[in-house]
Amino acid sequence: MAQKPALTARLFSVDQYADDEALAAALAGHGLGLTPFEARRVAELLGRNPTFTELHLFNAEWSEHCSYKSSKPTLKEFLPVTGPTVIQGPEEDAGILLLGDTGDGDRWGIVIAHESHNHPSQVLPTEGAATGIGGIVRDVDCMGADVIGVADPLRFGDPNGANRDRTRWIVGGVVDGIWQYGNALGVPNLGGDIVFDPCYDDNCLVNVVALGLVRESRIIHSRVPEEGRTEPYDLILVGKPTDDSGFGGAAFSSVVLDDDADEFNRGAVQVPDPFLKNVLLLHKANEAVRNAAFEAGVPVGMKDLGAAGIACCSSEICSSGGFGALIDLDRVPVALADMQAEVIACAETQERYIWAVPRTFSDTVLRIYNEDWSLPDIYEGARAAVIGEATVELRYTLLHHGEIVCDANIMDVTEGILYERAEEPRGWDEAEPELTFPANLGDVLLRLLASPNLASREPIYRFYDTEVQGAAVLRSGEADAGVIAPVPGTKFGVALSVDGNPRYGRISPYAGGATAVAEAIRNVSAVGATAVGMTDCLNFGNPEVPTAFWEFRDSVRGLSDAARSIEIKGQPGCPTPFVSGNVSLYNMSAAGNAIAPSPIVACIGVMDDYSRAVTVQLKAAGSALLLIGARRDELGGSDYYQVELDCHGAHVPSVDGAREMAQNEAVIDAISAGLVRASHDISGGGLLVSLAEMAMGGWCHGTLGASLDVSAVPFAGEPVPADRERVAKLFGETSGFVLEVDPANVAAVQALCAEKGAVCALVGQVTEAPTLTVTDGAAVLAQVAMSELVETWRGGLTAALA
Repeated sequence: MAQKPALTARLFSVDQYADDEALAAALAGHGLGLTPFEARRVAELLGRNPTFTELHLFNAEWSEHCSYKSSKPTLKEFLPVTGPTVIQGPEEDAGILLLGDTGDGDRWGIVIAHESHNHPSQVLPTEGAATGIGGIVRDVDCMGADVIGVADPLRFGDPNGANRDRTRWIVGGVVDGIWQYGNALGVPNLGGDIVFDPCYDDNCLVNVVALGLVRESRIIHSRVPEEGRTEPYDLILVGKPTDDSGFGGAAFSSVVLDDDADEFNRGAVQVPDPFLKNVLLLHKANEAVRNAAFEAGVPVGMKDLGAAGIACCSSEICSSGGFGALIDLDRVPVALADMQAEVIACAETQERYIWAVPRTFSDTVLRIYNEDWSLPDIYEGARAAVIGEATVELRYTLLHHGEIVCDANIMDVTEGILYERAEEPRGWDEAEPELTFPANLGDVLLRLLASPNLASREPIYRFYDTEVQGAAVLRSGEADAGVIAPVPGTKFGVALSVDGNPRYGRISPYAGGATAVAEAIRNVSAVGATAVGMTDCLNFGNPEVPTAFWEFRDSVRGLSDAARSIEIKGQPGCPTPFVSGNVSLYNMSAAGNAIAPSPIVACIGVMDDYSRAVTVQLKAAGSALLLIGARRDELGGSDYYQVELDCHGAHVPSVDGAREMAQNEAVIDAISAGLVRASHDISGGGLLVSLAEMAMGGWCHGTLGASLDVSAVPFAGEPVPADRERVAKLFGETSGFVLEVDPANVAAVQALCAEKGAVCALVGQVTEAPTLTVTDGAAVLAQVAMSELVETWRGGLTAALA
């Protein structure tokens, strides 16, 4: 590039504002979320007043979404991020966990990324959810991986509450966005979960997870390679022409949602195009460039464009390698005439990547995209173009119309700022209610199965393509985790689960974090997989509110303690690590309605033999039903309390790492040994709901019944009144499993549990008669026809969203 001209761009005169109130008003008038302190800090770092482009650059890069300025110290303080199963930790766009070695010395890795697209999905549900999927698959793809699956943990408002019409509209739009993008892209949906709660009326949560498969030798990092110090490295922009969509998106995701700013909010949401993405991804154009680079022995870097667009991506890919960047915005393919420099630099146009490649390799990259894959013919204005270069000098410089519009230390741009937020603990005043055993247990079960949080999710996941790519083993609804067989010619299986309960988090943020980890690990264990790592998406309120920031820190502490106490099976002393994740703060409305603490955990489990994976559906009459894990007086935050008593209670499920490990390992070993016909974890709704779900099957294909003897269910902890004990046995959400086992194998499973130190009890059997029967010794407490259970469970969500 030509020598840099002098800085002549129009400046924003920070120094002319003596008081912060006037400066804040001026910043807001230009659509900037920087605080007066931050604007003055930018000017201090630059040694002058900033240009408008620089202000927009720092506005994005210093946003909570990009900089983690409130959360980074807490994450570093608490979370385990290393271990024998970690190939790549959380330093990049996605983490990588060890899947296995096929004996050729080149290990297989599972790439996983986890993000949120909450604010955009509240404003424009279809576009927000679709671009959430679009962004997360790019994070995985740019690590050099083949994208092999997605999942979607979703949180919505009360479908029967005061805002039910808006909630139902958001649910419909989000589901449409997920299936329209994911199905068209050709990536299978492996699972997810959905929770309804009034705290999400004004701020839904759309979290997205993506998985990829990569050989360790073919991992590509999101940084300029070290070779850039000895030869010129170009920065090549690939994908759609840049437009103004998503301009301000990073800052928008870092502020309180305000309905009065609806027009601005909508403009900050990106526009998806899965068909162009399909050409770039999925063994196509991007893979062709990777293959060419590896064949030529050329070190390259690759990063996707998400928040803050070109500015964020180009500055981060260079600074991560210890380089600066010189970008000519006039070289950027644009879709609109007369675009301002800050819009070109910071707009979040979808379906774009930046490559860092040796200048000698640039023509090859341009040929592959523009000629071999004909991007300009697929989408008007789409192409690959050299827009700049990496520099040894640690400056971040943007040119526009021949003048410098940004010239800053690149580390000041990307390292952001950190805040020491005040924290203030808050208590929980609600006590445990007095309990009497319900007079009609069958009616209680039906009401629970019809409730939005327990009803069948089939009306949602039936929209999603689970079969594309042909690797599905267990699909949504069939088991507690989705399972795929991603490596042809091997028996490797990969299980994925996602979990988090806001009702626990509302009572105790610590328990909300700890139980999310425990249940996610438990769910992959329930199919027979060994957990090897996790990601988290930490969804919380305004960190500037001391009680909200305390909730965040207490929840992360819970995540950490659970991850450290539930060690990787076969790896003594090794916590289950977090390798990627996201922090989403400011999830509240201008009216002051904040979400409950909502950490959502995704867990990856691996199997040596995917054919051993088991579903939840009961298989054979006469089978024994084994309960793994004693019940406890832990009804706090339960669905029983919500549906039957409209309360929360106080005694949330506890997480005891040794107990969790014993139960999980016993179940994994029993499944691996072929001793288990069906397996289901105990969580929402408790033991009785879990058993009903096993009898119905995820797709309601079950034809058998089951019997359960409450007197045979073990109860641990302090003695409680008889009615409370029976309710807790049936509906408490203490961790555990229900296993269907051939009677001939009961002793073997019991021996495994004894060896591990897990409680195991024979509590019932599978019956030929299609009824669910609950007894207490000789007394019959309930007998419900399976047809009634199926009709109720299947229709609950449809009725709630009608």
